[in-house]
Formats: sequence, structure tokens, C-alpha cells
Amino acid sequence: MTQEMKGLLLEDRWAPVTSTMGFLELGAEQAAQAFATWQRGLEASSGFTLEVLPVTGTLEQALSSLLPLTSGERQRRYLFIPTRSAWTAYVNSVWTGTDAASPMRYMARRLSIRCLRVVAVPHTLRKNQGVRYGSVMLDVFGPEQPGKMLNYVRSIYAANDGGRWVFGHSGEHFPFEQVEKYQARRVMDRFTFEMLKDYLRHLGLEPFEEDFYMPPGSRAWLIQKTGPFTTPGREYTLEEARAARVL
Repeated sequence: MTQEMKGLLLEDRWAPVTSTMGFLELGAEQAAQAFATWQRGLEASSGFTLEVLPVTGTLEQALSSLLPLTSGERQRRYLFIPTRSAWTAYVNSVWTGTDAASPMRYMARRLSIRCLRVVAVPHTLRKNQGVRYGSVMLDVFGPEQPGKMLNYVRSIYAANDGGRWVFGHSGEHFPFEQVEKYQARRVMDRFTFEMLKDYLRHLGLEPFEEDFYMPPGSRAWLIQKTGPFTTPGREYTLEEARAARVL
């Protein structure tokens, strides 16, 4: 069974980088500086250094600053991209795709803002190439909440877990949610890509539209980590990462 997703960002050619993205309800430079401060605290005794560098140009030019993609901690890069809204996008150079859940959860708590994790991966079957397991997810994080271990505000997902579709949600419904669809017979229809886009529009985002990013005169901010490494890791071109991830 194939799950069609028409209208993915940049026609999905920057997957796996953009298959998962984080969003912070904060300006890009402020978000990048706060993230760098956090990372410097984590790496204070390790000998790593962090640079925060401005990036101009188109969205694809900004994304290119993440290359090569990396495994381990070697030359790890983090990119904060301004948008035509109050939100800043977050992606990083991990070759398997952006890790957004932990950073967004932490930044929401640290800065007392809303942060999101957005996942959109089409479910595709390719002859002699295996399966790309589909996933549609939205996690909303907020400031730390008394009495709760995690600062999830809302979590909704429909994902193919190695061949079987699973659906779940937690937290209070937003008023705009299409809750009647959560009872659909097919699990993959309970939270679709179109529903994800609609929910995000209500939150003030259009993250699958190229012109949502890098408005005229704006700058993205790249954080580059350098320093001693106990393991060298490996570097990947985007094409190598895509091939390894069966994209």
C-alpha cells in the first residue's frame, strides 16, 4: 500500500534532512543563539567549539550549508531558518534525518515558548529497493508544566511501524482538529498529510511551501560544531544519505 503525499517541501529532494523538522516560536537569530548557549554548556569540558554563522540566499542555498551530512558528532551542523511567520525552522546535518524531538522539547522548556516537531514521510514500495516506511506526526511542546514529567502539549501520529500502521494521540485536542477522522477504518487515514497541513495552517505555519522560508532581506543561522573527536564518524553527500535511507 502506498501513501501519496503531494506537495512535500522542495518536492522531497532534501529528504531525509527535511523529512523531520523542528519549529520554534521565536526569531531565527535569537533561537540560534539560545541553542548555541545550551550546546556550549553541554560541551564545556570536551574541547568542542561552536560558531554561529549567518547564511543568506534561497532556501536550498541555506540547506546546502549543512553539507556534508554526518554520522556521530563529526562537524555537526544545526540550521535555523527564518520564515514568513513568528516561527523559525530547525534542521541539522544528521545523515539519517533531522533529530528534532529532544531539541524542541528542551528549547520549549528552556525559553518558555511553543516548539513543534513535524514529520512527513511518504510510504512507498520500490521494486528491488525495499520500503520507505511512511509517517505523519505532529508534536507540540510548551513550557514546563507542573505535575508533568514531559512538556508535551499535544502529540498526534499515524505511522507505519515496519509493516503495520499505528495511530495515537495524547494531550488536549485543539479546537481545529478533525477528530471525527480519528475513527477511520484504515489506520493511515486517521491522520493524513492533508490533515497535518491543515493543523499547521491553524498554528500559523505553511512549512511545505518553499516561499514560506527565507523572506527577502532575512538570514538563516548556521551553528557549526568543531573540535576533537574520539571517533571520526563518516560524511555523506545528500545523494549517499538518500540512497542509504532508500529514498
